Amino acid sequence: MSEEPSIWIGISEKLFGTILLVISLLMIYFTATSTDTLGAFTALFAFLSLIVLTTGVFLIIVKVPE
Repeated sequence: MSEEPSIWIGISEKLFGTILLVISLLMIYFTATSTDTLGAFTALFAFLSLIVLTTGVFLIIVKVPE
């Protein structure tokens, strides 16, 4: 029994990638604007936001196998 992949899988993947992209851009903005408050943890938050950014971009770019 073969099932065709649902179109909703691709749509949900792109939507989740877009949500991650928006969250990471907000993280980068708030990290850049509050560097004096974060102090020594600025680099950590910048690194974590870049990880979320690359994950979101990856989910947007990648295609669902057919």
